[in-house]
Amino acid sequence: VQLQASGGGLVQPGESLRLSCAASRFTLDYTVGWFRQAPGKEREGVSCIEKDDSTTYYVDDTKGRFTISRDKAKNTVYLQMDSLKPEDTAVYFCATIKGTYCSGDPHFVYSWGQGTLVTVSS
Repeated sequence: VQLQASGGGLVQPGESLRLSCAASRFTLDYTVGWFRQAPGKEREGVSCIEKDDSTTYYVDDTKGRFTISRDKAKNTVYLQMDSLKPEDTAVYFCATIKGTYCSGDPHFVYSWGQGTLVTVSS
């Protein structure tokens, strides 16, 4: 299972980024989550989409600003991040989740992708 996260970068507060999580060598027919880890902090769940796309999850401080979606034809899950804040600065990871249901708990991760750095600074 190989996941490739991309799309991070340096942006100013209020700007947007779209992160991509692409799968290679397998069909991304899983519940997929985005996590982030800021310097000196624990990794936390940010958003999740269940394998049938019926349910999505967002941590409270991203609701209304972040949108998770899946393009099955491209075998990719996206995280659209709008109105970015300095506190969103972190390394963002995508991961497949064990089972069907979303979870923001890293202990329920089946496979991690490598991270992509998001820096929000003026």
